[in-house]
Amino acid sequence: MTMNRGPLEDLLSGTWRICLRGMGYAAIVSCFINALQLLMPIYTLQVYDRVLNSRSLETLAMLTVLTLVGLGVMAVLDYVRGRVMMVLGAATSQRLNGVLLKAAVEESLRSRHGAAAQAVRDLNDLRGFLAGSAVLVPLDMAWTPIFLLVMFMMHPIYGFVAMGAAALLTILAIAVEFFTRRPLAAANDALNTSFTHVGAAVRNAEVIEAMGMLRSVLGSWQSAQGRALAGLDVATARSRAFTAVTRSVRMGLQVGMIATGVMLVLSGEASPGSMIAASILMGRALQPFEQLIDGWRQWAVAINAFRRVRKLLLDTEPLRQDMALPAPKGLLVAEKVAFLPKGSDRPILRGVSFAVEPGEVLGIIGPSASGKSTLARLIMGVWDCTAGGIYLDGNSVFLWERDGFGRHVGYLPQNVALLDGTIRDNIARMGEGDPAAVVAAARMAGIHDMIGRLPRGYETIVGEGGYALSGGQRQRIGLARALYGNPRLVVLDEPNANLDGEGEAALVDAIAAAKEQGSTVVLIAHRPAVMSVVDKVLVLKEGVVERFGSAAEVLKAYTPVAVVGERRRLGGNPGGRPA
Repeated sequence: MTMNRGPLEDLLSGTWRICLRGMGYAAIVSCFINALQLLMPIYTLQVYDRVLNSRSLETLAMLTVLTLVGLGVMAVLDYVRGRVMMVLGAATSQRLNGVLLKAAVEESLRSRHGAAAQAVRDLNDLRGFLAGSAVLVPLDMAWTPIFLLVMFMMHPIYGFVAMGAAALLTILAIAVEFFTRRPLAAANDALNTSFTHVGAAVRNAEVIEAMGMLRSVLGSWQSAQGRALAGLDVATARSRAFTAVTRSVRMGLQVGMIATGVMLVLSGEASPGSMIAASILMGRALQPFEQLIDGWRQWAVAINAFRRVRKLLLDTEPLRQDMALPAPKGLLVAEKVAFLPKGSDRPILRGVSFAVEPGEVLGIIGPSASGKSTLARLIMGVWDCTAGGIYLDGNSVFLWERDGFGRHVGYLPQNVALLDGTIRDNIARMGEGDPAAVVAAARMAGIHDMIGRLPRGYETIVGEGGYALSGGQRQRIGLARALYGNPRLVVLDEPNANLDGEGEAALVDAIAAAKEQGSTVVLIAHRPAVMSVVDKVLVLKEGVVERFGSAAEVLKAYTPVAVVGERRRLGGNPGGRPA
């Protein structure tokens, strides 16, 4: 169910509260972890200043045992903190993935770009960030003042040296952000575009291989990839340079701390143990700053991902209404429909109107690029009309709540895509699926026997990496999916494009069966063999209704070259079946 802006804001606020609660738990655990970090400086201080002077092995043994136990507890707490963040990342992903994917799909339908893929990547980046170590850096950095205070207590000079070192690393961290932010953002955008192109190439691998297009496609992709990687290399090189400098600076600062300690010891102002303890404490105090520089890229990626996710959820206006509507009877009405694609100044459809009663079959014909497939998408509510509207039982097909609408309609697009799963899953629209209803739809589409001859029948895996079906087999399985559940409205776009004579005969029988059950059927076809079952015909030409009326009247008057040629090939009239 589509959510409006109010619930989405509540969802984001609730998710934010969960993140804050999880970070609170992690902060509490971090308090104990960082407190236990004082064990090593204390141990060193006691060994140098007490054990070496007293030569007491019992004291050494007790200090060693207590320190080892404390380090073991610290390891357990560190693991617990990591698990808390992993659970937090998973919980955040689980709360947002459904609504985010819906918003991305709606945005993709509105703007025709790959918002869905980018949204999935962004949510995965956020989950990885929350489950990683970079997010914990501020929790450890919060203890830096405490470590500095301990060093001030040992000797003020120790504290001032450590404060100067922290300030220097802070400047380096700011420099990393300043010099890497823009090239990193540009590189990420270029990589996302490159990945989109790769996905398109993979989906069309058959055409690319058959027509020898691989070299050209590869060259274009490598050029785009090169530009993206060049920007990424710049950002990465700068980040690594700062990381190397930071590591050397930190080690140099520790050397300076030891040298400072030596001078204090020689002047009698500090003990030898304090010199080693101060060096350890400064290393621990500066560690978060070094980690921040190393993990700045993760922070930048996560912040940009969160901004995109928030913008997508809050700025994408809901396309549909939330309220479920009663089951329709099948009255389909189009009123002065116009459609203008985004970025175009020429409408595909203009003033298209028609009405189809329940149980009638509407045939839509016309030359290529006349707007037939666009009209099919508008009838299914995939796209919204620029002007006018299409209504099923008086309700807008575009505004209709999708889950309820989907139960009452069937759709077979030109390019049939079967999802990863079994044939049963695909016919049942990837739901649980009543086996009897699945078989009934397959029988209605005339493919029950064909499925029975496949390696595992209805359990045969199809989709990416699945059993290789022919174009006709995919189309007929798609037809069964469209007919599943006896929908009140069925839209078939070129359903016989890949069918032979036997398949066309089965298609005609399926349409007739749907008609007998009271379904409203919209049939788009160039070939007249399937037009014998239509009741009304709509002729489109350049996006305008040229003719609309009963099949007998329109087909008698409308004889374009394509139909005449097809009629001659079949040796029959436009309304008859092939001989």
